[in-house]
Formats: sequence, C-alpha cells, structure tokens
Amino acid sequence: MVHSSAFAFLNGVTGQVVDEIVAFDWTQTSLGGPETWPTALRCQLATMIACPVPMYLVWGPDLISFYNDAYRPILGYRAATAMGMPFPILWSSIWDDIAPLVDKALSGKVAQMTDMRLDLAREGRPEESFWTFSYSPVFDDRGAIAGMVCVTGETTARVLAERRQREADERLNLALNSGAHVGMWDWDVVNDSVRSDRRFAAMYGVDPVAAETGMPIAQFFQGIHPEDRERVEREVAEAMAGAGAGEGDAVGRFVSEYRLVQSDGAIHWVSARGRCITDESGRCVRFPGVSFDITDRVCIEQKLRATEARARLNAERVQLALEAGAIIGTWFWDLPSDRFTVDEPFARNFGLDPALGHEGLSLAQVVETVHPDDRAGLAEAIDEAIARGGAYAHQYRVKRHDGRYHWLEANGRVDHAPDGTPLHFPGVLIDVGVRRALEAERDTAIAELRALTDQLEQRVADRTAELMRAEEALRQSQKMEAVGQLTGGLAHDFNNLLAGISGSLELMALRLAQGRVNDLDRYMDAAQGATRRAAALTHRLLAFSRRQTLAPRPTDIGALVAGMTDLIRRTVGPGIALETQGADDLWTVLVDAPQLENALLNLCINARDAMPDGGRITIEMVNRHLDKGNARFADIPDGEYLALCVTDTGTGMTPDVMEKAFDPFFTTKPLGQGTGLGLSMIYGFAQQSGGQVRIRSAPGEGTTVFLYLPRHDGPAESDGNDATGVTASASGAGETVLVVDDEATVRMMITDVLRDMGYRVIEAADSVEGLAALRSDERIDLLVTDVGLPGGMNGRQLADAARELRHELNVMFVTGYAENAVLNSGHLSPGMQLLTKPFTVDALVMGVQAAMGAGARRYEPHGP
Repeated sequence: MVHSSAFAFLNGVTGQVVDEIVAFDWTQTSLGGPETWPTALRCQLATMIACPVPMYLVWGPDLISFYNDAYRPILGYRAATAMGMPFPILWSSIWDDIAPLVDKALSGKVAQMTDMRLDLAREGRPEESFWTFSYSPVFDDRGAIAGMVCVTGETTARVLAERRQREADERLNLALNSGAHVGMWDWDVVNDSVRSDRRFAAMYGVDPVAAETGMPIAQFFQGIHPEDRERVEREVAEAMAGAGAGEGDAVGRFVSEYRLVQSDGAIHWVSARGRCITDESGRCVRFPGVSFDITDRVCIEQKLRATEARARLNAERVQLALEAGAIIGTWFWDLPSDRFTVDEPFARNFGLDPALGHEGLSLAQVVETVHPDDRAGLAEAIDEAIARGGAYAHQYRVKRHDGRYHWLEANGRVDHAPDGTPLHFPGVLIDVGVRRALEAERDTAIAELRALTDQLEQRVADRTAELMRAEEALRQSQKMEAVGQLTGGLAHDFNNLLAGISGSLELMALRLAQGRVNDLDRYMDAAQGATRRAAALTHRLLAFSRRQTLAPRPTDIGALVAGMTDLIRRTVGPGIALETQGADDLWTVLVDAPQLENALLNLCINARDAMPDGGRITIEMVNRHLDKGNARFADIPDGEYLALCVTDTGTGMTPDVMEKAFDPFFTTKPLGQGTGLGLSMIYGFAQQSGGQVRIRSAPGEGTTVFLYLPRHDGPAESDGNDATGVTASASGAGETVLVVDDEATVRMMITDVLRDMGYRVIEAADSVEGLAALRSDERIDLLVTDVGLPGGMNGRQLADAARELRHELNVMFVTGYAENAVLNSGHLSPGMQLLTKPFTVDALVMGVQAAMGAGARRYEPHGP
C-alpha cells in the first residue's frame, strides 16, 4: 500500500476505510489538503479507526464525514460515496429526524437516539435493522467545538423481540375472541366459584377435579408469588370496578403478567387475559379469561436486557477511554478457532507486524514478546478467565521494537455459550508504565520514611538513654551528697565522743602514775557515759538504715502509751499539756516495744522543741484501713494498720523542711542542740517493722506525725513473758565455751570475762578454726560467735553447721548490726541468743548466763 506523508499518523494501519481516506481527494472539501489538518482531527481519526466499536466522525463547518470499518455495514449502499461527504447529504433521507440531535451535539451536549430503523444490505440481501446512536462533541486544537463523534450499537434483537411480543399479544386477543386458550377459567363472581380446565388448575397448583366443578378464587390466588399477589388482586378489583363505568374496548378488561410458585418451588411466569361480564345494572357477575405460560419469553427478554445494558456500558466506557487516550490497543480473540486479531496500536506495543495482527495470530505468537518472568503468570490468568468466564485483568511487561520492556494492563471479558463453551475474548490494552513508576516512587518514599522513622526512634532511644544516664548521675551525686552529710555528722559526733573517752583514759593513766586514785571513778564514769552515747548514736544509725536488731512481739499500744505518759510529762515539762486519745478496741501490733517507746519519746521531744512558748501535745491511736486508692498511701501495701499519731500546736514546717525531715543529720535546731537522727531513726524503725511514717504540717498550724504499724492477728503478750527463767547461779562449773570472733580486742574481752566467770574457753579467729574445733572431740557447751566472720562462712552458717554436729548446742550471736543471715523472718531459732555491739560486761554476763541456763546477777570478777 502506498501512503502519503500527510497520512503518516495512519502508517501501518490496514483496512478498507484507511484505503478510502488515502485515496479520497480532500482538496474538493472545505478541509483542504490533509497536510493542513489540525492535530486534534488526526488524533480523532487514529482513535476511531483503531476502535472495534462502530463509530463515525463529522468535522468542520460542512460536517464532513469519516467512519471506521466497523461502521461500514450501517452505511450499506452509501459506503461507496460516504467518505468525505457532508453529513446532511449522506443521510438526507432521515435528516429531519437526526438534525435536532446533531444540533445538540454541536452545542456541546451529548445526544442519543434509540432504536432508529435502517434498511441495510448485509450479506448481499436487504434487511431491516435497528440501532442506538450516541452523539458527542469533539474539539479542535484551540478547544473549540469542531464537530461530533458518534458511537453506535445494534438493538435489532431487542426490537424484534418486542415486536414478536406485540404480535403474541394480538394473537392472544384473537384467541380470546375465538375461544382458543392455553389455560381457561370462568369465575362466577356472585357465587365466588371458579371453574377451569385441567391445565389451568395444574398451573395454579389446585386440584384439577375440584377446579372443574368450581372453587373459591382465593384458592387460585394462593399459587401466585407473594410479591405479586397484592398487585394482581388490585388489578382484578380495578377491572371489576371499571366494568360498569362506561363503554369502550378497554373497560372491564384484565391484563397482567405475574409469577406462579409451583409445588416443587419452581417459578413460572404467566400472562393472564380476561374481562368482566356485567348484568343490567352494570355489576360484574362473570369474569372469564385465559392464562399463557410465558416463562421462556421472560427469560429471553431478561438475557437480552442484561446484554444490552452491558453493551451500552461497554460502549460508554470505550468512548470515554478513547476520548481520554487511556486505551492504547484492542484485541478480539475467537476462542474456538484460536484466531487472535489486533489493531495497529496493539501490534505496535507488542512489537508485532500490523498486517499479521489484522489477518489473525495465535496466542503463542502474541505472547512471544512478553517478559520471560511474566509469561507463567499471564498464562495462569488467561486460563483462569477462560475457565470461569467474565471479567479479566492482568499486568505484565512487553518488549517493543526498541528492545525495551514496558508495563501494560490487559482488560477484557470471556463470553461463554449457554452450554458453557468459551466463545469470545475481546479486550483493550492500557499503558500503566507511569502508574507503575509512581507506585515505585511511592514505595521508595515509604521505605525512606520508614528508615527516617527508625532513625528518629533510635535518636529518641539514644536521647532517653542519655537522660537516664544524666538522671543516674544526678541520683549518684545526691547519694554522695547524702553520704557526705552522713559521714560529716558521724565524724563530728564520734570525734566528740572519742575525745571524751580518750581524755578520760589519759587522765586515768596520769593519775595512776601520780599515785592519785581518788579521781579515777569520775574519769571512769565520763568514759562510760561517752561510750553509752556512742552506742546510742550507732543504734540510731542502724534504725535509719533498717539494720538495727529488733525483738518484735505482740504489743498492746494503748497499754504502752499509758505506761509512758508520766515519763513523757516529766520530759516535756510543765509548760506543755499532754493528752492521749484511743478507742477500747485497738488492734494488736507486732513490734519491738522498747524501740517503739524510744520513737514515741523522740516524737514528743521534737514536738516540745517546736513549742518554745508552750502548747499541747496530743497522742492519738486509731485503727485504719489503707489502700492505694489514696495517693498518700501509694507506697504502703493495702491492709489494716494501727496509726500512732503525735500532734503539736507548734510552729509547723515549710514544704522544704518536710521534704528533708527524714534525711540523716538534718536538723533545724542550733548547732550542738540536736543530732538530726531522730526522725530518720523513726523512719527506719517503721520501715523495718513493716509500716510507714507520714507528716502533715504547715507553718503556724502545728505538725502531726503519723506512725503506721501493721495489724497483728492475736492477743498481746504480757510483761511476764519476758522472764528468762534462769537459775540463781552466778558462775560456771567448768563448762567449755567456744568463742569465734575475728576482732582480737573483742575476743580477748569476751574470753577474760568468761574465764573470770569460771568457764573453760576455746578461741577461734575465723570460721575455719571454729568449725575445726566443733569437729574435734572437745566438750563444747556454748558457741559464742560474731555474725560477720572471714573464712567462707558467716556466724549463722557456722551455727547451723554446729547444730548438725552437736544437736543440743546453745548459741549466742554477737553482732554490730542484725544481718539478714542471723534472723529467720525476724526471729531467732530456739536455743539462740543475740548480743549487740557495743555491749557492757553486765550485758555479756547476763547473755551467757541465759544461754547456759544460769541465774543472772551483777558481774564480779574472780580475784587473782
């Protein structure tokens, strides 16, 4: 084929219409030569020619006609001269009918005509056909309306079906007039008795024998589908009401179509025709008629309607896609013959020869240029669509002539015959390269965003770790500050005490050297007083650190407070009023009573010091149920507590002072008037006893200290339970005591006292020596051991090993503080005693006597 350069946009396109466009002398028209045609006209022609749907294009002021191959059958004998002819002349025979539609399209609107009759000569013989036309405006390069494009579809099948229905209705009327019927009824309205033939009875599901003699109309209505029954009853009533309203063929007529439900559940459609016969007064007295089974006709119509709807929808979609340039190729695959025909754009995108695409290819030829990685998926998608029928969509890559792969999306539909045989597989191609590129950019952006998020999370984690390190450093600094404050206070107090002890000892040595012994008692009393104050200081430190030695027992707090009232009054002085309050049903608590007395006395002394001008101290005891619902008790386990409250009317505390009240050595008193360990000791004692302390205070409103102690289930112990029950003997009778202590000075003192008491003593400096002595054949009546020992075992472990070797051996522990290894849930095992350092000689003697079962009296050393 020879092509002019003016038709370069049609290069490679085959078909009779293309030949006609090339051969036509366009200089005879108002369009001029093809080289002057605008780009919009060229694009519209290319799209129209490639489309498999019948289309034609009208362009320019003279409405010059163009069309595609699919439209040629509509032209019929006009096809020979239609190309380039003005549209009004081409269709002059029907111009009066279509001129309004053309005017509407040229004004910028969409116009449609349905079921237009055209007499065509297809396959060499004339025949009538019916078509639907949709006219849309088209625009030139400047955006102005330059013509119109028409997409058409054939509706011959539907129009002929409707015609056949009308003919059937006419034949029905003839049948009514002639007496012919399919199923006949005659309703005696006055007596409500319907007589029918057997076929009519079978259609409505009633007894044929009874129907021949007569049955109520309601029994026939039972066979009508529930969704149609009310309508049919209304139509019957309307026909009966109109029978006496006037004259005319339609008066009293009943015409209706509805569904019948068969006994097996099947649905049948019937067309019923009848009329009313009236008496002289115009009242309907008889209602004869016939019913036809129209199930097959209704089914055919419903297929036809669905097909036409899909055709219209597909035509609209194709039109929109063509106008938008979304479709880049079309195909039609005849499945029984495996003949695959494609248009020129399809062939170009698949790298195929357009001539072969027009003549027909096999599927294998078409998929040769599909990317190897995509062929298996494509074959699977095609097989699946052919097997099930219906819509098909799949994306894959195809190689073009330039050797590059590009992404396409194929959209089509597989049509099956009534028996399920696959027949046709038409479809279109869509270029999705840009979409895929955008999706790739989106995925990249998401990945980058995710990476950025991960980096941000890591930065947050690093920053959080840095803050935690800073907080830890701050806490460590605060700890060091507290330790510095603690050690500074300890150094100050212990230096004072050591000065008193050291000075007294030096003066005693000096007086002995001078032979002056009269003043020795005074210096000895001073040294012992300083020692007792040092012991009290360490006791408070142990209470603060919750390491003090406690001997808890069930205690009646009311009795304890009553027993201390006189002492507290004497201590606080006559300027302070003292009041106690408590119910009769106060709970028992498990507590070290002497330590609680010491804590209560300290609280009252603090209250006195806060009231230099006098005031009132109130000691209150109440039972309390505490839970975490109250923020004040968030760090106290839920349960039942006895609250011992000490309230004063003094100067009160500021928030800053309250925050530091429990810190060791913190005091608001002048230098030398307080150690700052009172409240810290009470705090540690409460914690060690399983309770807690709270303060409520405000400047000028006084202070209340709440000491919460957990409830004990059981009665309080009486004072008589404290008796040791030892005998009155003051000295030993040659019993053997094993003393284990790594401090030589303490071991020497204990050994000298025991020997003065008449006991035989074995010494050991660590747990190894002590265990060796226990494993020997030596008689040992008592083990006196320090808790903190070198040698791999502590004192409690050594005692347990001793009990394994010597089951009845008594033990006395000597310790500077109560390590967890000594006590078992706050109690010593039977046969064990505990002596805390520093201790007096009398305390040592009484402890040994209690451990040995001897009576207790003041220590008097044996003479030389």
